Amino acid sequence: GALRHARVAFGTAEPLAGVRRSMARAMADAHARVVATTTMDDADLHAWLGSQDITVRLVRAIVAAARAVPLMNAWFDDEHLALTRHEHVDLGIAVDSLDGLFVPTLRNADRLDPHALRQAIDGVRRAVMERTIAPAELTGQTLSLSNYGMLGGRYATPILVPPCVAIVGAGRVAHDVVAVLGGIEVHRRLPLSITFDHRVATGGDAARFVRALIADLELPQ
Repeated sequence: GALRHARVAFGTAEPLAGVRRSMARAMADAHARVVATTTMDDADLHAWLGSQDITVRLVRAIVAAARAVPLMNAWFDDEHLALTRHEHVDLGIAVDSLDGLFVPTLRNADRLDPHALRQAIDGVRRAVMERTIAPAELTGQTLSLSNYGMLGGRYATPILVPPCVAIVGAGRVAHDVVAVLGGIEVHRRLPLSITFDHRVATGGDAARFVRALIADLELPQ
Protein backbone atom coordinates (compact mmCIF):
# COMPACT_ATOMS: atom_id res chain seq x y z
CA GLY A 1 0.00 0.00 0.00
CA ALA A 2 0.94 3.68 -0.15
CA LEU A 3 3.20 5.11 2.54
CA ARG A 4 1.28 6.70 5.37
CA HIS A 5 2.40 9.67 7.42
CA ALA A 6 1.01 10.16 10.91
CA ARG A 7 1.21 13.20 13.14
CA VAL A 8 3.90 12.64 15.75
CA ALA A 9 5.27 14.54 18.73
CA PHE A 10 9.07 14.67 18.73
CA GLY A 11 11.27 14.93 21.83
CA THR A 12 8.69 13.90 24.42
CA ALA A 13 8.12 10.59 26.18
CA GLU A 14 4.68 9.45 25.09
CA PRO A 15 3.09 6.61 27.09
CA LEU A 16 1.86 3.76 24.94
CA ALA A 17 -1.90 3.43 24.94
CA GLY A 18 -4.62 1.21 23.56
CA VAL A 19 -3.61 -1.40 21.01
CA ARG A 20 0.09 -0.50 21.06
CA ARG A 21 0.23 -0.85 24.85
CA SER A 22 -1.43 -4.26 24.63
CA MET A 23 0.94 -5.23 21.83
CA ALA A 24 4.00 -4.28 23.90
CA ARG A 25 2.87 -6.49 26.76
CA ALA A 26 1.88 -9.41 24.51
CA MET A 27 5.17 -9.35 22.59
CA ALA A 28 7.25 -9.22 25.79
CA ASP A 29 5.26 -12.09 27.26
CA ALA A 30 5.66 -14.14 24.07
CA HIS A 31 9.41 -13.53 23.94
CA ALA A 32 9.78 -14.63 27.55
CA ARG A 33 7.65 -17.78 27.31
CA VAL A 34 8.29 -19.33 23.88
CA VAL A 35 11.42 -21.17 22.71
CA ALA A 36 11.11 -19.68 19.24
CA THR A 37 13.00 -20.99 16.23
CA THR A 38 12.53 -19.78 12.66
CA THR A 39 13.09 -21.75 9.47
CA MET A 40 13.10 -20.08 6.04
CA ASP A 41 12.60 -21.24 2.46
CA ASP A 42 11.11 -20.09 -0.87
CA ALA A 43 8.12 -21.27 -2.90
CA ASP A 44 8.63 -21.14 -6.67
CA LEU A 45 5.49 -19.70 -8.31
CA HIS A 46 6.72 -20.15 -11.89
CA ALA A 47 4.06 -22.80 -12.65
CA TRP A 48 1.12 -20.60 -11.61
CA LEU A 49 -1.54 -20.23 -14.29
CA GLY A 50 -2.75 -16.67 -14.81
CA SER A 51 -3.26 -14.10 -12.08
CA GLN A 52 -3.97 -15.61 -8.67
CA ASP A 53 -4.72 -14.29 -5.19
CA ILE A 54 -1.50 -14.82 -3.25
CA THR A 55 -3.08 -14.43 0.18
CA VAL A 56 -5.82 -16.94 -0.61
CA ARG A 57 -3.23 -19.38 -1.95
CA LEU A 58 -1.20 -18.89 1.23
CA VAL A 59 -4.19 -19.70 3.41
CA ARG A 60 -4.94 -22.81 1.35
CA ALA A 61 -1.32 -23.92 1.63
CA ILE A 62 -1.29 -23.37 5.40
CA VAL A 63 -4.39 -25.55 5.69
CA ALA A 64 -2.69 -28.27 3.62
CA ALA A 65 0.44 -28.07 5.78
CA ALA A 66 -1.64 -28.21 8.97
CA ARG A 67 -3.29 -31.39 7.72
CA ALA A 68 0.11 -32.88 6.91
CA VAL A 69 1.59 -31.94 10.31
CA PRO A 70 -1.27 -31.52 12.84
CA LEU A 71 1.26 -30.79 15.59
CA MET A 72 1.75 -27.31 14.11
CA ASN A 73 -1.97 -26.49 14.31
CA ALA A 74 -2.13 -26.75 18.06
CA TRP A 75 -2.02 -25.00 21.42
CA PHE A 76 0.66 -25.69 24.02
CA ASP A 77 -0.18 -25.26 27.69
CA ASP A 78 3.23 -24.47 29.16
CA GLU A 79 1.98 -24.65 32.74
CA HIS A 80 0.78 -28.25 32.46
CA LEU A 81 3.03 -29.24 29.51
CA ALA A 82 -0.02 -30.34 27.54
CA LEU A 83 -0.68 -30.14 23.80
CA THR A 84 -4.10 -29.68 22.19
CA ARG A 85 -4.27 -30.42 18.45
CA HIS A 86 -7.11 -28.81 16.51
CA GLU A 87 -9.23 -30.47 13.84
CA HIS A 88 -9.99 -27.18 12.10
CA VAL A 89 -7.75 -24.24 11.22
CA ASP A 90 -8.76 -20.97 12.86
CA LEU A 91 -6.21 -18.74 11.17
CA GLY A 92 -5.03 -15.46 12.65
CA ILE A 93 -4.35 -12.85 9.94
CA ALA A 94 -2.00 -10.05 11.02
CA VAL A 95 -3.40 -6.66 9.98
CA ASP A 96 -1.25 -3.52 10.19
CA SER A 97 -2.94 -0.26 11.15
CA LEU A 98 -1.91 3.15 12.44
CA ASP A 99 -3.33 2.11 15.81
CA GLY A 100 -1.05 -0.92 15.95
CA LEU A 101 -1.14 -4.61 15.12
CA PHE A 102 -4.40 -6.55 15.07
CA VAL A 103 -4.71 -10.30 14.50
CA PRO A 104 -8.34 -11.15 13.67
CA THR A 105 -9.26 -14.80 13.24
CA LEU A 106 -10.61 -16.53 10.14
CA ARG A 107 -12.79 -19.22 11.69
CA ASN A 108 -12.71 -22.64 10.02
CA ALA A 109 -10.43 -21.44 7.24
CA ASP A 110 -10.10 -25.08 6.16
CA ARG A 111 -13.79 -25.12 5.20
CA LEU A 112 -13.79 -21.99 3.04
CA ASP A 113 -13.51 -21.99 -0.75
CA PRO A 114 -11.31 -19.35 -2.45
CA HIS A 115 -14.18 -16.88 -2.92
CA ALA A 116 -15.33 -17.23 0.68
CA LEU A 117 -11.74 -16.87 1.90
CA ARG A 118 -11.27 -13.61 0.02
CA GLN A 119 -14.55 -12.27 1.40
CA ALA A 120 -13.57 -13.27 4.94
CA ILE A 121 -10.10 -11.70 4.64
CA ASP A 122 -11.54 -8.46 3.26
CA GLY A 123 -14.19 -8.45 5.97
CA VAL A 124 -11.81 -8.70 8.91
CA ARG A 125 -9.40 -6.16 7.41
CA ARG A 126 -12.24 -3.73 6.84
CA ALA A 127 -13.45 -4.22 10.40
CA VAL A 128 -9.95 -3.43 11.70
CA MET A 129 -9.59 -0.29 9.59
CA GLU A 130 -13.07 0.91 10.54
CA ARG A 131 -12.40 0.05 14.19
CA THR A 132 -15.48 -2.16 14.35
CA ILE A 133 -13.67 -5.44 15.01
CA ALA A 134 -15.20 -7.30 17.95
CA PRO A 135 -12.80 -8.42 20.72
CA ALA A 136 -14.02 -12.01 20.29
CA GLU A 137 -12.73 -11.96 16.70
CA LEU A 138 -9.18 -11.32 17.96
CA THR A 139 -8.92 -14.55 19.94
CA GLY A 140 -8.81 -18.30 19.41
CA GLN A 141 -6.44 -18.64 16.46
CA THR A 142 -4.77 -22.04 16.11
CA LEU A 143 -2.18 -20.86 13.55
CA SER A 144 -1.26 -17.41 12.26
CA LEU A 145 -0.18 -15.72 9.02
CA SER A 146 1.86 -12.52 8.81
CA ASN A 147 1.77 -11.43 5.17
CA TYR A 148 4.25 -8.59 5.72
CA GLY A 149 5.52 -8.83 2.14
CA MET A 150 2.52 -6.76 1.08
CA LEU A 151 4.41 -3.82 2.61
CA GLY A 152 8.02 -4.92 2.10
CA GLY A 153 10.74 -7.25 3.29
CA ARG A 154 11.68 -10.78 2.26
CA TYR A 155 12.46 -12.77 5.39
CA ALA A 156 11.63 -12.21 9.05
CA THR A 157 11.50 -13.88 12.44
CA PRO A 158 7.78 -13.56 13.26
CA ILE A 159 6.94 -13.47 16.95
CA LEU A 160 4.95 -16.51 18.06
CA VAL A 161 2.26 -15.67 20.59
CA PRO A 162 1.33 -18.54 22.92
CA PRO A 163 -0.49 -20.84 23.11
CA CYS A 164 -0.01 -21.31 19.34
CA VAL A 165 2.80 -23.57 18.14
CA ALA A 166 3.53 -21.91 14.79
CA ILE A 167 3.20 -18.75 12.70
CA VAL A 168 3.85 -18.38 8.96
CA GLY A 169 5.47 -15.22 7.61
CA ALA A 170 5.28 -14.41 3.89
CA GLY A 171 7.67 -11.91 2.33
CA ARG A 172 7.64 -9.84 -0.84
CA VAL A 173 7.48 -11.86 -4.06
CA ALA A 174 10.64 -11.33 -6.11
CA HIS A 175 11.91 -12.32 -9.54
CA ASP A 176 14.93 -14.53 -8.83
CA VAL A 177 17.48 -16.13 -11.11
CA VAL A 178 17.33 -19.91 -10.63
CA ALA A 179 19.32 -22.80 -12.06
CA VAL A 180 17.21 -25.07 -14.29
CA LEU A 181 18.65 -28.17 -16.01
CA GLY A 182 22.08 -26.66 -16.42
CA GLY A 183 20.76 -23.27 -17.53
CA ILE A 184 19.24 -20.28 -15.79
CA GLU A 185 15.73 -18.83 -15.74
CA VAL A 186 13.95 -16.02 -13.92
CA HIS A 187 11.15 -17.27 -11.67
CA ARG A 188 8.76 -15.55 -9.27
CA ARG A 189 9.48 -16.82 -5.77
CA LEU A 190 7.72 -16.26 -2.48
CA PRO A 191 9.94 -16.07 0.64
CA LEU A 192 8.58 -17.92 3.66
CA SER A 193 9.61 -17.65 7.32
CA ILE A 194 8.01 -20.06 9.79
CA THR A 195 8.51 -19.57 13.52
CA PHE A 196 7.68 -22.54 15.74
CA ASP A 197 7.88 -23.40 19.43
CA HIS A 198 10.82 -25.77 19.82
CA ARG A 199 9.50 -27.02 23.15
CA VAL A 200 6.80 -28.82 21.17
CA ALA A 201 7.92 -29.17 17.55
CA THR A 202 11.22 -30.58 16.34
CA GLY A 203 13.19 -29.26 13.40
CA GLY A 204 11.88 -32.26 11.47
CA ASP A 205 8.26 -31.35 12.26
CA ALA A 206 8.87 -27.81 11.04
CA ALA A 207 10.65 -29.03 7.90
CA ARG A 208 7.77 -31.34 7.02
CA PHE A 209 5.32 -28.47 7.56
CA VAL A 210 7.35 -26.20 5.28
CA ARG A 211 7.63 -28.93 2.66
CA ALA A 212 3.84 -29.39 2.60
CA LEU A 213 3.32 -25.62 2.53
CA ILE A 214 5.61 -25.20 -0.47
CA ALA A 215 4.19 -28.24 -2.28
CA ASP A 216 0.72 -26.68 -2.26
CA LEU A 217 1.97 -23.20 -3.17
CA GLU A 218 3.86 -24.56 -6.18
CA LEU A 219 0.78 -26.19 -7.74
CA PRO A 220 -0.32 -24.41 -10.96
CA GLN A 221 -3.68 -23.48 -9.44
